Amino acid sequence: MRVLSGIQPSGKLHLGNYFGAMRQHIKLQNEHNAIYFIADYHALTSIRDKNALKRHVLDVALDYLALGLNPDKTIFFKQSDVPQVTELAWILSTITPMGLLERCHSYKDKIARGLLPCHGIFAYPVLMAADILIYQSELVPVGKDQKQHIEVTRDIAIKFNNIYGKAFKIPDEFTVAGCEVVPGVDGQKMSKSYNNTIGMFEAEKIIKKKVMGIITDSKAVEEAKDPQQSHLFALYALFADKQEKSDMAQKFRAGGLGYGQVKKELFQKIMEYFAPYRTKRQELENNLDYAEQVLADGAKRAQEIAQASMYKVKQAVGIM
Repeated sequence: MRVLSGIQPSGKLHLGNYFGAMRQHIKLQNEHNAIYFIADYHALTSIRDKNALKRHVLDVALDYLALGLNPDKTIFFKQSDVPQVTELAWILSTITPMGLLERCHSYKDKIARGLLPCHGIFAYPVLMAADILIYQSELVPVGKDQKQHIEVTRDIAIKFNNIYGKAFKIPDEFTVAGCEVVPGVDGQKMSKSYNNTIGMFEAEKIIKKKVMGIITDSKAVEEAKDPQQSHLFALYALFADKQEKSDMAQKFRAGGLGYGQVKKELFQKIMEYFAPYRTKRQELENNLDYAEQVLADGAKRAQEIAQASMYKVKQAVGIM
């Protein structure tokens, strides 16, 4: 089946991105026909620095390739290299009810986080629908915060098909086993918006500083602690095997364990886990032409699918 997902280049990717999506994307490329794109059109709602955007796009490409994305198995490209998607977004916007968009929680959530109100944020679900529908996607892996947008996409596709005849497949959402909600250094969900992230490919000293600065409660070393209530334990558990998690949980409950020691062990786990990926990324950094060629090749393959979809759409609406 065809699976599609995108990721915004709005800053450096982090553990939340990896355990929440990227790791699953890498796995899915061996099980489905995978299409992954770097959503630079979407990023324009929050980034106004053109040089920063270019760098973030390249960083996302390098990160995915370093972590194991195989361009022979996936179509991997930059969203803006397939301009048909914005053409489709306009056509879809002409049949999308205002009430459907007004019910979407993402607009209010983003404004509450400090983003300036704009049409791009309000109409985000329509562009997302175009992203999904133009490639005739069948499966879309989502987290809880994106489920509503998939429902909107399905509603838009069904309405278009009812009005103009069947032009789109109706995509299904699915939750991939192993998706994790990763806490940040302050205990909230790890997010660039909260400035509480730990990056996989940041300098070692920066990772160490962030890990050692993870906020914890004020319990003394000798006090018993509940691992299920500790976001420090939750981070450690991402990297530990079953026995290590059990042993660490027992130490938490027994008392006599200082948070500083746990942080040191977590730091070592992070560095050991990502060591081969960090080496690979450095190799890619020294050969940027490869990453750019991967994106260019992926865009050509994506355009073939997009053009076929747009031919159907234009015929259906009468603007061929």
